[in-house]
Amino acid sequence: MPDQQSAHSHVLPRRLVVTDVDSTFITAEVIELIADHAGTRAQVAAVTERAMRGELDFAGSLRERVATLAGVRTEALDAVRDAVELTPGARELVAETRRRGWEFGLVSGGFAEILEPLAESLGIRLWRANRLEVSDGVLTGRTVGPVIDRADKAATLRRWAAECGIAMTDTVAVGDGANDLDMIGAAGIGIAFAAKPVVRAQSPFSVDGPRLDAVLDVIDGVDAVAGT
Repeated sequence: MPDQQSAHSHVLPRRLVVTDVDSTFITAEVIELIADHAGTRAQVAAVTERAMRGELDFAGSLRERVATLAGVRTEALDAVRDAVELTPGARELVAETRRRGWEFGLVSGGFAEILEPLAESLGIRLWRANRLEVSDGVLTGRTVGPVIDRADKAATLRRWAAECGIAMTDTVAVGDGANDLDMIGAAGIGIAFAAKPVVRAQSPFSVDGPRLDAVLDVIDGVDAVAGT
């Protein structure tokens, strides 16, 4: 007959971990890398900073920033893809979630043209991002389809959890900017990573960096408490 302890042993949940991309999963803001090719980086960076601090509506700020990219040739996106660097610990986080049998997703206010090949290279099936409108080989300065804003990020987390058969209490959301606050709030474990002060203040947990896989320590800590 099993003893009392083993009969009530804590079974660790299967989780869905979703992270923001720009300045979370990768080190840069992709829109600023593209803006380099338009000569508008300083202007775009200033708007990005205000949006991430929560001072500007994200959808409006995205339209304003993307408009400055009009006329950039699509070949510039190849150079941007080559310039993207993973945040230290990002690759290890994906590998460890896979080892544990968890699901992993990336949701971005950035662009599918950069995220899709990155996700594919890491074997990440779940991803969502904005898409740039292109005409005759140049960017038009507009996006196509709905803007991936803070509400959409939270909705994406919920949809992926449902598709994967994972309870929202077993989801983890990680991000750095105000655009991530809704999904951080919706997740079972919401983590601010190397985040703006407003995001750190409103998130249940925070990791200052520099390694993204340090979020596993937060998750393991929650599970340890739940198991006691």
